[in-house]
Amino acid sequence: MTAVELDAPAAAEFVRRRPPAAVRRRKLLIAVADHSLLIAAAIAFLAPIVFIALTALMSNEQALSSRLWPHPFAWHNFKDVFTTAPMWRWTLNTLMYSVLATLGLLISSVPVAYALARLRWRGREVAFVIVLVALMLPPQVTVVPLYVMWSKIHPFGIDFIGTLWPVIIPNWFGDAFSIFLLRQFFLTIPEEYIDAARVDGCGELRIIATVVVRLAKPAIAAVALFSFLYTFNDFFLPLLYTGQTAHHWVLSIGLSEFRSLHQVQWNLTMAATLLVMAPVIVLFFLAQRAFVEGVTLTGVKG
Repeated sequence: MTAVELDAPAAAEFVRRRPPAAVRRRKLLIAVADHSLLIAAAIAFLAPIVFIALTALMSNEQALSSRLWPHPFAWHNFKDVFTTAPMWRWTLNTLMYSVLATLGLLISSVPVAYALARLRWRGREVAFVIVLVALMLPPQVTVVPLYVMWSKIHPFGIDFIGTLWPVIIPNWFGDAFSIFLLRQFFLTIPEEYIDAARVDGCGELRIIATVVVRLAKPAIAAVALFSFLYTFNDFFLPLLYTGQTAHHWVLSIGLSEFRSLHQVQWNLTMAATLLVMAPVIVLFFLAQRAFVEGVTLTGVKG
């Protein structure tokens, strides 16, 4: 026999033994010391969220006291938020704004980024410079002209001021940051794939739908996540156009109004804040891998 057979006592000697408690304690202390800055930063970021969550589960008397731990847990605060404010209406408006704006941004930005990255046409570099200029232009510069424009547009007698359409429709005409990010990723796609599709008789729109979109899923996911998070948390533009029209308020405006109406009821205010924060946090963690991959790969080729 070429193999060496070990009896049970001898095989047991080769089993990896657990390090002594002193060694394990020393390794733990070394790991904590090596990551001390990260641990401190994590505590600094998580402490406000933990405080909000604990306060949201307190009664009104506990929230006004010096106690840090709720006893008993007031789970009914989350129900009271929906009964004291039209949270469902604000949530629906926010989702309409975020989903339609993100969808329009992707549909309009992907073809433009593809044209700037892979198509050869006269004036392409000039168009890309215009995109860069628009990227560097502060949004506050265009707020007043856009508001005046929307106030003068009345198609079929419809008044856009007081609704969310002035903040949704512009996203269907592309965004400079999204176009730039997608263009950088499209440059990393091998030209052979696109040439092979052209040889098979595919048009440019079919190439975008069948080749580019499939290969650029990380970048598209990153752009969609950027757009959704921005529109979900947007406060200034919806407030500018909706104004006193509470029926069209989004969650950010509703939360500000809720806080002003319930200044002393910190438990309800924190419960409403936690409800507004939860979808964004869950979405980010679910799409974190695609988000990081899309952002890192867009800078591989200039």
